[in-house]
Amino acid sequence: MKEIQFTHIDGIRVGNAQDLEAATGCTVIICEEGATGGVDVRGGAPGTRETDLLKPENLVDKIHGIVLSGGSAFGLDAASGAMKYLEERDIGFDVQVTKVPIVCSAVLFDLIIGDSSRRPDFEMGYQACVNATNLECPNGNIGAGTGATLGKFLGPDRAMKGGLGSYAIQIGDLKVGALVAVNCLGDVIDPQTGEILAGLLDEEGQKLIGTENILFKDYDINRNVFNGNTTIGVVATNGIFTKAEANKIASMAHNGYARTIRPAHTLFDGDTIFTMATGKVEADINVVGTLAAKVMERAIINGIKSANSLYGFKGYR
Repeated sequence: MKEIQFTHIDGIRVGNAQDLEAATGCTVIICEEGATGGVDVRGGAPGTRETDLLKPENLVDKIHGIVLSGGSAFGLDAASGAMKYLEERDIGFDVQVTKVPIVCSAVLFDLIIGDSSRRPDFEMGYQACVNATNLECPNGNIGAGTGATLGKFLGPDRAMKGGLGSYAIQIGDLKVGALVAVNCLGDVIDPQTGEILAGLLDEEGQKLIGTENILFKDYDINRNVFNGNTTIGVVATNGIFTKAEANKIASMAHNGYARTIRPAHTLFDGDTIFTMATGKVEADINVVGTLAAKVMERAIINGIKSANSLYGFKGYR
């Protein structure tokens, strides 16, 4: 087993675009040849596009891009820019009169920082595609991770900076990787040690106090904490899988969320994971699903450890 770049998975390119002043951005994952897609939405407040077509009983079985975006539901507009980019290159589902690029999307809520009136849009989605490459996959305050924060249970004044993270591995010819924008309500934990890496801070902003500790202590208080949440990610593999199997891999990858984010999948998070399988090598679904959870763990940790302090939010560094 060796570590590789997420962008070294066969057929995958990744591009980012961001507005640093507005504190938002988007990340595109492109597979021009088409990848078998799957999705699993676990959070209670999702913002998504083109997820129904990933149900096994529906017609389209290949997707050409996924857009992870800030801007809450407004950010879904960035996927239209990705569609335009792919259409210009004659990439998409052939409907005889034209080819329709199949671009799925999920958004996170980052409107509490920066300029909430400026969000990822058509132009930013298109530019992210222009920037797409298979050479490197940067982490931190970039793309969909630009405005990401975490540990917001007691409000943004006690939160820390989230970010975009990636991690991938290769075993023989098999490649499995994860790319994720970490923007959770809760804390991020190192599952190997149990240490809280980033999350809810004390009143002085000096010490991590643990979201679950406060959650359990104040069990009888109903808080509206819809103030900037949702972790969204993609698992990519060069394995050969059906849509049903791709959906199962996305489901198993959520174990990576559960191991590193506490609490995960709350009513105020829209936690979503997509699968892209580029269909190059035979692989066992149980192996890839297990690896998907592991690479997602590491991608989340990489996203946090790569995040710099920004917009008044402290980063892990």
